[in-house]
Amino acid sequence: MMKKILSYSWLALVALFMYIPVLILVFYSFTDSTTIGAVRGFSLHNYVTLFTLEELRNMIAGTVLLALGAALIATVLGTLGAVGAFYSRPVTRTMIETANRIPVVNADVVTAFSICILLIVVLGVEKNTFIPLVIGHVVLCTPFVYLAVMPKLKQMDNGLYEAALDLGATPFQALYKVVIPQIIPGIVSGFMLSVTLSLDDYFVSTYTKPATFDTISTYVVNATRGAQTEIKTALWALSTVIFLVVILVVVLMNVTASKTAKKQEIPGGERV
Repeated sequence: MMKKILSYSWLALVALFMYIPVLILVFYSFTDSTTIGAVRGFSLHNYVTLFTLEELRNMIAGTVLLALGAALIATVLGTLGAVGAFYSRPVTRTMIETANRIPVVNADVVTAFSICILLIVVLGVEKNTFIPLVIGHVVLCTPFVYLAVMPKLKQMDNGLYEAALDLGATPFQALYKVVIPQIIPGIVSGFMLSVTLSLDDYFVSTYTKPATFDTISTYVVNATRGAQTEIKTALWALSTVIFLVVILVVVLMNVTASKTAKKQEIPGGERV
């Protein structure tokens, strides 16, 4: 009994440290306060500013489009890489998995600076083309898609793919109609993780973005150095919106996964 109390207390303490700062930000986003600590009246002024100020709207729209585009490309590349590695020889698969772990454990600033040197300095690609920015985000996200898809491939019954080939399907048909449906949860998880990583990234964006373009992360950092008070408080509202959207997406994914699992169950507790 004492162990359960201690474990639940520790869990509650960790949750408080994680969520109290966000909840404080959420609270102040609905007030007229200009600084954290000075509580004023209830107001939706920050949200009005967030959705009516053209500068903020353009920044948010650009960041979301970048995140979705980079995540889509990274999902395709990461999925193909995972499938290719899974059906490769053990030695080749080990080499690919080792190479995939390097960008994951490497510091973002090192990855960002390396991409900057390769694309902008060595190859001479202009930042204004957005090519370095997109490639940088794809490089950042692809290894995580690989890590999300590979476990689903290992859980899959490999006999289904071989059976499809024996029944006359081409390798592409077997991949599209048999393998891909089995690993959809991993692909979706990799895509969502890529979107989150792209939205959150600062170092890759700041090294590769055009001078006239800002993502949410670079804009927030620059705003703390001297932006107008109205913009700073509007960013509290932006943080609240992002937090609520993340909660909504996580809940929907969990509900969908739960419904899918129930549909696969048959009377007696066995699975199809």
